[in-house]
This record gives sequence, C-alpha cells and structure tokens, in this order.
Amino acid sequence: MQTQKALLNAPQLTGEKSLKTLVENRTIYSLENCELNLFETYQESVLVPLKFNDLVVTSMLRGKKVMHLFDDPEFVYLPGETVIVPGNVEMKIDFPEASHQNPTQCLALAIDHDKIAETLNFLNERYPKEGSDSWYLNHENYFFYNNTELAATLNKLIRECMGTSVTKDALADLALQELLVRIVQTQTVHAAHEGKTDTNSAIYAIAEFIKENITQPVNLKALSEKACMSTTTFYRYFKRELGMSPIEFILNEKIKHAKRLLKNPGIQVNEVCFMAGFDDCNYFIRLFKKHEGITPKQYQLLNAG
Repeated sequence: MQTQKALLNAPQLTGEKSLKTLVENRTIYSLENCELNLFETYQESVLVPLKFNDLVVTSMLRGKKVMHLFDDPEFVYLPGETVIVPGNVEMKIDFPEASHQNPTQCLALAIDHDKIAETLNFLNERYPKEGSDSWYLNHENYFFYNNTELAATLNKLIRECMGTSVTKDALADLALQELLVRIVQTQTVHAAHEGKTDTNSAIYAIAEFIKENITQPVNLKALSEKACMSTTTFYRYFKRELGMSPIEFILNEKIKHAKRLLKNPGIQVNEVCFMAGFDDCNYFIRLFKKHEGITPKQYQLLNAG
C-alpha cells in the first residue's frame, strides 16, 4: 500500500461517435504557453509511441498504462500519479486492460520552453535557495504521486484550458507558474526523502539529521540552532525549499519509519507507535490513517512479510 494519492477530476469521455481512433484518441486545447492533450484508449495495445516537442506534464485520469521511458525498467502508471517527460523524448506505452468498458484516459500538458525558463528565473531571483544551489526541473526525478496541492493546480489548469473565458490565457499562465513551482518543490522533497540531494545546504543537512534521529524528540528551536539560523529564518527557508514545514517533514518521516516497522507481522501497533517517536497511540493511529487511508493494523495485515 503506497501513500494515499490525490486524484484529478477526470473530464467526460469523448462520445463514441466522435472517436477518431480507439488507441490514444486525442483531443487538443491550445493556449498561448501550453497545450492540453487528453488521450483515451479503448482497446488493448502495446508499445504505442508518443513524443512531444516541449516538456510535458502527464497525469493519469482513468485506467492503467505500462510506461517504457528512457532506458529505465517499465512501470505501471495509475490515476493519482504524474510523470514529466522532456521534449523530444519518446515514450512507449502499453494498455494491458483497455476496453470500451474500461478505457484509459490521460492528460499531457505540453509547456512552452520560455514559460519554464521564465518561472525558474523568477524563483531563483525572488526566492534564492539557501547556499549555492538553484531551482531547476530534475528530469531524472520524473515520477511522483500527486499531493493535494499539485492535484488542485492540475485541476485548475484543466478547467482553464477547456474553458471559454476571454481571459483563459492569463489565468492559465498563473496556474502554469504555480504548477511548475509545485513540481520543483515536489521533486525537491522527494529527493530529500530518498537522500539523493547533492547540495551542501544547511536545510538538507537538517533534513538528513531528522531522518537519522527520527525516533528522538526534536523541536523547531533545536533544529534552527543546528542550522545556525533564527527560528523564523529557518522555518521560511525549510518550507521554501521542501514545500512543507519542518513539523510536516518530521511527521512524514515518522510515518515512513512506522510503515517499515509494520512489515514485521509480530510487532504490536502500540510498540510501533513508541518506536516511531510518538507518545500517544490514538494520535498515531489517526495521523497514520490520514496519511495512508487505512489504519496501522490494516497496513500491517496488507504488507507484513
């Protein structure tokens, strides 16, 4: 059981009489700085090629795909998940379960290169990172689960692209900037969780310290002092770079640690609670269910090896 994913609002499917093909039927909404493509597939297919000139943000809306991308192993692609693909990179896609009763639907949002450069320049000028690192889109960190904020921004873009407002381009541009910022932050926090950051920034050093001492009590004041910053400055830099507060990061790491412990079928939930650094079992159970969608006991039954 993976972390709970935020789903997107899937647009209505194309009427059967309007379908041009049963494999990757494409509907296009073109705007000044982006192009929204909605793809629908109604029959099983393998290794269907797809390539865009611009970087694309793709997100599954219905059904199941299997993606072949770069030289990496194939992976299953489901609703609640997003993949970013650089321009001129070919994807090959399998549709192992597609049918008229169970179609796949996926969006591909192609974003103009200049809009991406403008947004990254804006971030680096207005919100420079602590240390010498800079904001950028990491094409190696291309797959992630939608969080609530990312899903809300994608839903906003779908609505604007499909809308008829005379100001749709202006509203879509604002949403595009927000989407790019959220993707960069999502990639950054994913890299921090996976220990794949290549920066000497104090913020990432603190993130590593939190992970290594996750069972110990930590507070904002102690972390700020360790980073040699005031509490206010530390909080601002941490949230800017990782897209979440220090407390949210700590709770996420505690839940990850609890999930590892719960894979032992012989351990009790109350033991996991205290071993993961929580003092109150009821609070731990409520928080775990909020993050994972199921209770710790249900997670253990599903995942114990």
